[in-house]
Amino acid sequence: MRKKKCIAMLLAGGQGSRLGLLTKVMAKPAVPFGGKYRIIDFPLSNCTNSQIDTVGVLTQYRPLELNRYIGSGQPWDLDLNNGGVFVLPPYMTAKSGEWYRGTANAIYQNISFIEQYDPDYVLILSGDHIYKMDYNKMLSAHIDAKADCTIAVRPVPWEIAPSFGIMNVDADNRIIEFEEKPKQPKSNLASMGVYIFTWKVLREYLIADDKDPKSKNDFGKNIIPNMLGDKKVLLAYSFESYWKDVGTIASLWEANMDLLKVPPEFDLNDPRWKIYARSPIMPPHFIGGSAIVEQSLIAEGCEVHGTVRGSVLFAGVNIASNAIIEDSVIMPNTRVESGAIVRRAIVAENCVVSSDCVVGELEGDIALVGQETTLPEGFVVKAGEQVDTDEIARREAETHE
Repeated sequence: MRKKKCIAMLLAGGQGSRLGLLTKVMAKPAVPFGGKYRIIDFPLSNCTNSQIDTVGVLTQYRPLELNRYIGSGQPWDLDLNNGGVFVLPPYMTAKSGEWYRGTANAIYQNISFIEQYDPDYVLILSGDHIYKMDYNKMLSAHIDAKADCTIAVRPVPWEIAPSFGIMNVDADNRIIEFEEKPKQPKSNLASMGVYIFTWKVLREYLIADDKDPKSKNDFGKNIIPNMLGDKKVLLAYSFESYWKDVGTIASLWEANMDLLKVPPEFDLNDPRWKIYARSPIMPPHFIGGSAIVEQSLIAEGCEVHGTVRGSVLFAGVNIASNAIIEDSVIMPNTRVESGAIVRRAIVAENCVVSSDCVVGELEGDIALVGQETTLPEGFVVKAGEQVDTDEIARREAETHE
């Protein structure tokens, strides 16, 4: 293998339990976003646009959909002879086999993959964030500072700072203290979960961490605090453009709605920084004569005869006449039948919202319909409720008792 200056390792194995039914059958990075993308398209596209051509994708929970989607890496121009994108699940050895025990352990288990490329630097990414970032600029800052580790940070509102890893820095942006989800944070500079390490240094810490029986094998809880304790050079790299952790139903819905603002908070039409995706082969969308469509994203293969306002429709969605969709996200190949009303909701892939159903409400938490669910005629899903085939069966059983 030809030596690489920097390779990326993308942590894509999380269950994403806060996304509820959306991750019941797939890993969080495979969840659809923005009409034609999946969450993992954003870090992969960032790598391509940053000329980082070797990416290891570390999967664990429900990897089938993600593996199938990534394939050879062709949509992101990562189908290369020397480099490319590689799916790296946990594996059995002659002596043992185990799940990834934490973020650091996931990288530790793939040291042999990394060393094929003899990189000077390793970029660690999360697979559940929506953002556009030039990793090369961050790498240049890392090299200029002669840092052992550089962490991308951004200011967050003080009231949500306790839910992040928080950096306290000096006048030169050197990290002097790292607090993992502090109750009373000293700053509001939050870690974005994007790290660049000098590989020789990180390798030593990963090996030592694996030998520590008390370790949680986590970057935030173990590796970074240990490096700080050893007086290694840790740099905070400020990033102030759009970034969204879409790890909850509310944040995923909000990020989709951000695309619909004028101007959009997150621009998918930037020719200087394209977001690549594996797109379905479908005909153009069709808007019928009875349709009303306002301020919405409508993907290919959609057929709209009803009313769609402030919503995101993925490929292959069919909205019947007299159906109303408002402030909602309708994922691929879902059909909404006549008389149904969907408001402030996410409806997952391959669903049927039958006639006269009501999903969501004008106010309150986001309603969610899980994948491959057919709602019976007149079925009601209230604000904040999550419904799938199992939940429908449970309700029907209760009514017959």
